[in-house]
Amino acid sequence: RVGGLFGAVFGLSSVLGPTAGGYITDNLGWRWVFYVNLPIGIVAVLIVAATLPFVRSKASVRDIDFPGAAALVAGLIPLMVALSITRDHAWTSPEVLGLLIGSAVMLVLFFVLEQRSENPIVPFRLFKDATFSVSMLTSFLTGFAMFGAIIFVPLIYQGVLGVTATNSGQLLTPMMLGLVGASVLVGQVMVRIRLYRFLGTAGIALMLLGFWWLSQVTTRTSALEVVRDIVIVGAGLGATFPLYLQAVQNALPRQFLGVATSQIQFWRQIGGTIGTSVLGSVLASRLAASIQSQVAGLHLPPQAGRLVPSGVSNPQAVFDPSVIAARRTAATAAGGPQAAAIFDQVLHALRAGLAGTLHDVFLYSGAVLILALVASLFLREVRLRGQAQTQEGRTDEFSPAA
Repeated sequence: RVGGLFGAVFGLSSVLGPTAGGYITDNLGWRWVFYVNLPIGIVAVLIVAATLPFVRSKASVRDIDFPGAAALVAGLIPLMVALSITRDHAWTSPEVLGLLIGSAVMLVLFFVLEQRSENPIVPFRLFKDATFSVSMLTSFLTGFAMFGAIIFVPLIYQGVLGVTATNSGQLLTPMMLGLVGASVLVGQVMVRIRLYRFLGTAGIALMLLGFWWLSQVTTRTSALEVVRDIVIVGAGLGATFPLYLQAVQNALPRQFLGVATSQIQFWRQIGGTIGTSVLGSVLASRLAASIQSQVAGLHLPPQAGRLVPSGVSNPQAVFDPSVIAARRTAATAAGGPQAAAIFDQVLHALRAGLAGTLHDVFLYSGAVLILALVASLFLREVRLRGQAQTQEGRTDEFSPAA
């Protein structure tokens, strides 16, 4: 139950962040998206310092795996950079290959260091446990897709449907309802049923359905249809949060409870980081060609080419409302109502091109979720502590009075 609440809080913060970010961007500017984290961080530190109970422990600073942490950072940073620059560099370019090779070397070094560390960041020996390994793999893959939804759904609203950044953030909020509700519900139900592993499978299947519908969004799709899709994605995602956390915590000895919790979060965040980079690269590399195809289908006069913005690989800049308004004003001033009408046709083609590219992005996310769906079937169920209490309560209820 507590795991369900923790999962709900994590999902809540993940969804409220883009909502607040959209409002701040519209009203204060994008730099304030970063500035606002300073007072929030300070308040969080003060709350933790004032309210978190002190727990005596034999652990010390010397137990922290500094070499492993350094090797992990040195391996992940070039990997993220390599995945990010594939939007304007070929996979076989020296820059990408060099970064990937450097990342591979450091991650191998990280693995070697973890084998020798007494308190490793990632205890690889735990992967011998089927429950642990399946839970980590599923968390990684669902994290990949989760951040894909959170990052790219606002582009549907802003770029395809023409909604402002603030409203697009607010329209993402319903995903929170599905996520929180499913997370709390599954946390309550899983201790009361047998074969609880299929709750995770059902949740991933729900995510797949939501991503499939998101891939079908066009310029004619209504905002309510997108809301329906992200609620389904949120509900499916929320179902996985408490399930795999509780399964791992019950599969490992008690001294590994902290490790189990941290590893679930670690692999989900790594999956999300890689997913954001990979899907962002797909978007950037395919958007220009998709837009050019849509504009070519308009058969506009050659002089209308100036209405197509440059740098279309950056959708945030292309579909910025202030930029669109300025370009429409300039087109009207230069050519009158006819030029404004042509501009509207070009803008519709731009939105259709973005919709076609997002179609591919969400299908890639769906392909990753298929892997997660298959992996979830191999989860080895363990007896949950809550299950024992529930069954004992039922036995007492039907036992004859002494």
